[in-house]
Amino acid sequence: MKSVLLAFLTAIMLSCSGGMALGEPIHGAGSTFAYPIIARWSESYLADRAGGTDITFMGSGIDYEPVGSLAGILRLSQPEMDFAASDMPLPPEELRKFGYVQFPLVMGGIVPVVNLDDIAPGGIALSGELLADIYLGKIQNWSDPAIAGLNPGLKLPDLRITVIHRADGSGSTFNWTSFLSSASAEWKSKYGADTLISWPLGTSVERSSGVVSAVKATKGAIGYVEYGQVVRAELIYAAVQNRAGKLVRPEPESFAAAAAKAPWSPDTGFHLSLIDSAEAEAYPITAVTFILMRREPDSVQRARQALWFFKHALTKGTGDAEALFYVPLPGTLVDQVKAYWARELSFGS
Repeated sequence: MKSVLLAFLTAIMLSCSGGMALGEPIHGAGSTFAYPIIARWSESYLADRAGGTDITFMGSGIDYEPVGSLAGILRLSQPEMDFAASDMPLPPEELRKFGYVQFPLVMGGIVPVVNLDDIAPGGIALSGELLADIYLGKIQNWSDPAIAGLNPGLKLPDLRITVIHRADGSGSTFNWTSFLSSASAEWKSKYGADTLISWPLGTSVERSSGVVSAVKATKGAIGYVEYGQVVRAELIYAAVQNRAGKLVRPEPESFAAAAAKAPWSPDTGFHLSLIDSAEAEAYPITAVTFILMRREPDSVQRARQALWFFKHALTKGTGDAEALFYVPLPGTLVDQVKAYWARELSFGS
């Protein structure tokens, strides 16, 4: 009788886990931008799998390392890795070259943050041109007339600007420098947009958490961080002038505006940038986290389990995303992603 009961319980547990051996987590790495929501989804995914029971799936959740987008992409070639998360999409030719598929997972914003007294969140305005000149070292003091000109009536301190940036290969850096490149011909010609930059000045730190800590610790500092982390860390952030000339506060509504009419295409692996959107209400440094997977994974069981996790994230995890100040993908785009899995991955249906 005991053996029958044990077999029955084992069958239930294997059914819930898609047949994957317990204790074998899904391995992913990459974006620090998306780390908070991936961690939250990992918890809600396991709770959803338990279906309201007390069953605990030990070690069979998501083992995700927030090492930066570039490192995540580089690690994807390792047999134990099931996915990479990157805030910089790979172009179609690179996807074909490496045998990868790519699809969007969640959206948010890269936000300029400052350490200045007596300024409320969103109380200072900056443009792409100003940000580029600050990161080029052409503007070195917060009282500079160029900053004052965009902030009439705001009392700006006579204080040297300390520039903070990422040292690791970062999708946040890619989106940040894409915006600087769109606003400044000098930045574009000298440095361009990439996950790793040879910065002309400033202090380099590891990961988003490093930027948060450095800005908090340094009076007069400026850096760039994902919006939800900015809110949770209670940092002072700037409104940013968009292509339409409007000063826009970073918030989910302005991120969604940048994505509203975006021409997503599964044929290109959804390769798309929302930086410097022409939409009047759009925040101009809106970013997308993309998932990359191998077409021929070492473990089909883990790869299929990863897709179940992403399905949970895209369908049942929208509330989690909103609670952390991200923007879930619109329903039509979710449908495109699911159809892409079925079409492009032998284990995706």
